[in-house]
Amino acid sequence: MLSPSACSIKSSSLYLAPLPTVRRNFHKRLLCDFRRHWSTLARAPTIVDSSTAPRVMESGGSSDGAIDGAIAGFNFLERKPYSPPPWASHLSPIPSHVFSLGHLPSPIHRWNLPNLPKGTEVWLKRDDLSGMQLSGNKVRKLEFLLADAVAQGADCIITIGGIQSNHCRATAVAAKYLNLNCHVILRTSKALVDKDPGLTGNLLVERLVGAHVQLISKEEYAKLGSVTLTELLKEKLLKEGRKPYVIPVGGSNSLGTWGYIEAVREIEQQVHNAGARVKFDDIVVACGSGGTIAGLSLGSWLSAMKTKVHAFSVCDDPDYFYDFVQVLLDGLQAGVLSRDIVDIHNAKGLGYAMSTAEELKFVKEVATTTGVVLDPVYSGKAAYGMLRDMAENPTEWEGRRVLFVHTGGLLGLYDKVDQMASTVGNWQRMDVDESVPRKEGTGKMF
Repeated sequence: MLSPSACSIKSSSLYLAPLPTVRRNFHKRLLCDFRRHWSTLARAPTIVDSSTAPRVMESGGSSDGAIDGAIAGFNFLERKPYSPPPWASHLSPIPSHVFSLGHLPSPIHRWNLPNLPKGTEVWLKRDDLSGMQLSGNKVRKLEFLLADAVAQGADCIITIGGIQSNHCRATAVAAKYLNLNCHVILRTSKALVDKDPGLTGNLLVERLVGAHVQLISKEEYAKLGSVTLTELLKEKLLKEGRKPYVIPVGGSNSLGTWGYIEAVREIEQQVHNAGARVKFDDIVVACGSGGTIAGLSLGSWLSAMKTKVHAFSVCDDPDYFYDFVQVLLDGLQAGVLSRDIVDIHNAKGLGYAMSTAEELKFVKEVATTTGVVLDPVYSGKAAYGMLRDMAENPTEWEGRRVLFVHTGGLLGLYDKVDQMASTVGNWQRMDVDESVPRKEGTGKMF
């Protein structure tokens, strides 16, 4: 059981055997039918944006209500005009369009963590369920960033992050959905920068969808910075005749911040639909690049929610993030100080993407106790920090209803397999007594 002590806690080379004649003809007809069907869709102005077909679905009106109803079920990857919440309409600039990339709204449910302070409830906002290969908090930012990329006529995307970056993986998938090439610059150790990065976790998905992976050592990254590195790659691609669009680390800029301003509107609606049963006193979330907490805290401050936002930083330090979030807020002409709308706590431990044995044990115990799997880099550290603070300062949390935003990152666990092996040894061979009747062929192995 979880306890407070745990908190002190390439296709031309691919060979396919020829199909039998009948099956080959059937598949040929099927492929022709599919192409003919897609061609029809691509010519339909109310469904597909002719300027980007077959890249994106474009919203549009129709005099036929039945057609509108049918199209409503096809709004994934739709690009549509954006209207901000009324309480955010004074911010500037306001995005003109947004993509539908996530399976939203993400659900909220009670999280039955043990050993909470008296009267304290913790609920989960499941942004980890916003998709599979395209999931987590990055999706909300990418909905705005990629709409801007398409509007600017980009044909490829550049972004940057750590070797197991959830953001780079999500960007690579989303870009491919929209028929855009993606170039990811990944930071790794000096000893591994000249070696194949492998297929673990996020890397597997990035490479499966054809992302162009460029490795940079941590030492070089520290000397050059993400802005210089992405600009260097942008210049190279421009010289090759490409039209690149750069997305910063974590998708965290003022435009990306709209993703979580919009998330606040979503939470507001969910709370409204729940009636008087649910009202949150606090929002807790991990902080790795700053855009999520900028949007959440600004949205909460501007809206009727007025919920206190606590961010647990998994890299750098709180002062750095107060300053960075201020830059994002100023970029929206918000007219508010970051230190007035969010409390930032240090939860980086050994450092970014580095986990202690105790932190990994905590992730395992939470999964075993509640069925909720946390990633070790972001939400795992944030939840660990939250429960530690609750154990150390219980009176500050007593009687409060807390909404914890799970920002995803499940694939990051695969990079921790060796470290976690000793904590998940619950297996054994099944013993079946010799007296149990046996007959060959009884069991069908599908």
